Amino acid sequence: MEEFRRGYARLCAAPQEPVLRRLRELGGARGRLDLAAQGLSLETCGALARLLPGAAPVTELALGDCGLSEEGAKLLLHGLCSNTTVKSLDLKGNNLRTVGAEALGKLLRQNKSIRSLILEWNSLGVWEEGFSFFCQGLGANNSLQRLDLRNNQINHQGAGELAMALKHNSSLQELDLRWNNIGLLGGRALLNCLHSNKTLKRLELAGNNVPSDILKAVEQAMDHNQERQTLLSETQNRTYMLSKEVLSLKDEKTRQFLDLMDTIDKQREEIARSGRMSAAQVSQLQEALDEQHSIMNSLKAKYGGEKPCPCRWLQMTEAALALSEQKVHSLGELLSAAQQERGSAAERHVMELQQQQQEGVDRENKLLRDLSAASEKNVLLRNQVDELEKKCKVQQHQLFQVKQDLTNTTAELKLRAAQAEERLEAERRRFKQSLEDMESLRLKEVDHAAQHMETSERAMQDRIQRLEAIRIALEEELSRVRAAALTERGQAEEELVKARNQARMEEQRLEHLEERLRLMTESRDEAQHCCLKQKQMVAEAQAKASQLSLHADGLRRRLEELQQDLNSKEEEKVTEVNRVKAELQEQIGHLQAERTAQQGLREKIAALERQLKAQSSNHREALLDKEGEISVLLEKLRTKEADISRMREEEAQRARFLQDAIMAYVQGSPLGTHSSRR
Repeated sequence: MEEFRRGYARLCAAPQEPVLRRLRELGGARGRLDLAAQGLSLETCGALARLLPGAAPVTELALGDCGLSEEGAKLLLHGLCSNTTVKSLDLKGNNLRTVGAEALGKLLRQNKSIRSLILEWNSLGVWEEGFSFFCQGLGANNSLQRLDLRNNQINHQGAGELAMALKHNSSLQELDLRWNNIGLLGGRALLNCLHSNKTLKRLELAGNNVPSDILKAVEQAMDHNQERQTLLSETQNRTYMLSKEVLSLKDEKTRQFLDLMDTIDKQREEIARSGRMSAAQVSQLQEALDEQHSIMNSLKAKYGGEKPCPCRWLQMTEAALALSEQKVHSLGELLSAAQQERGSAAERHVMELQQQQQEGVDRENKLLRDLSAASEKNVLLRNQVDELEKKCKVQQHQLFQVKQDLTNTTAELKLRAAQAEERLEAERRRFKQSLEDMESLRLKEVDHAAQHMETSERAMQDRIQRLEAIRIALEEELSRVRAAALTERGQAEEELVKARNQARMEEQRLEHLEERLRLMTESRDEAQHCCLKQKQMVAEAQAKASQLSLHADGLRRRLEELQQDLNSKEEEKVTEVNRVKAELQEQIGHLQAERTAQQGLREKIAALERQLKAQSSNHREALLDKEGEISVLLEKLRTKEADISRMREEEAQRARFLQDAIMAYVQGSPLGTHSSRR
């Protein structure tokens, strides 16, 4: 604002001190420039007109009661034509005339940023040509939302110009026409324009000599526009929410698919790594077995033909080794299966069993070395072989337990997979049900809109019928008037002047009736046009609904394809799918809980509003009762005070009487005479 002040001081040869003082008081304030009641000169108006196109800080401009001249107002308004920051303009009480009205029309036609315009106390309706230019600019404007035209002496012709402008305007929401001179014809013109204008929400017509039925019709049209705007906003919000939900579902499915692909890749890498580890372990076991075979072959070659008993024990040991080899092989297979199905816990258990088997193999190798050292240790070897057999049995039992655990785990995993499939099917059914509910809700809304349009169409048809009846009655009345004029034309010449005057009056009435008939036909045509527009809107809504249904079908088909992909890969990613489903179920539960909570809050709010209305009505009734009781008590109090004052006067009078009687008695008694003598 300081730059604005310096620019004003630079452009004006003789800047006005009040304007400089007001700009200095504003200082660094941004947004509002208040120069109301400052009496702006022509030079000041020219400087402001040169500064306003680039006045970025100014969003509200108050120029009320400034006594603007014709040229000053023209300069200011031409400067505002290219301004893009001012949102509110106040020109109250400036007595704008034809040039100012034309400049206002040009401003409304060119400026796209002003949202509020205050023109109270300007007498724009007196200048018909300028007001016509102003109305043309209003009809071409698509940004103004609030217009104040109070106390502008607008007559029925100006109201007709405003009505024509409102038919083409699609942005104005509030129009204040109070305390003008619109009258019956102007009110009808404004009411007729509301059939094509669907954006105006507030129209004030108090103090215009407009009949009450027209005011009620205007109020009903405003309520209808507000309901229409509310319905459109709700429809847009629902469409936005549906599209947002569809996009979120698409993103969620894409994210799930990518997560599943990552999980599958990780599982494949884990399986490959576990396979390599198992192959390494099997190769190690195979090398150990080859060493044992080589040891056995050396023992056979050494003790083959000397001692039969050690050979028998060697054969038994070889059988035990073969059995242990088979067990080691089975343990390797079980190890790979357990690594794929059980995970880390089963892997540790199998590793422990493998370590125990390795210990048994080491012990068998030690026994072979003891056999090669001495044959007298056969008894000890037998005992050790028995122990090995017992340990093998124990290991077989442990392997059996592991197999049972694996089968139980597999059954449990299958059961969980079936439960997850059931939950997924339930979620699919619920989603399908929600889609059906949304479709039914949309159909209900379309039916409601169609019913509303049908009722409005029936009302318009009834009104057209009433207007037709009025027209017929007017035509009959016109025919009767013409017949009366023809009969009166044959009277005496001394009544010719009177008959001619009456004929002129009848012709004026006929013109008025014909104008009324023309207005009625125009209103009927506009009503029919409005009905056609409403039918087109219903058709467009149905087309949009069909497009939404087709889009929903495409989404369903996409969902089914994704479900087939998930089913095909479900055996490899059971655990991850269960986790994802659990998270999805939890999120759905949270959303349902939030939805129920919101519904509960809405119900509570509605209940509280009803309670508040009931309490306010009860409180109002109680206040009225209390006021009545207070008035009754005040009346009783006044009567009591009057009685008390009357009783006080009576007591005072009685006291005077008693005092006079006592004095008379005292004076008449012997005591009184004695005292008087003394």
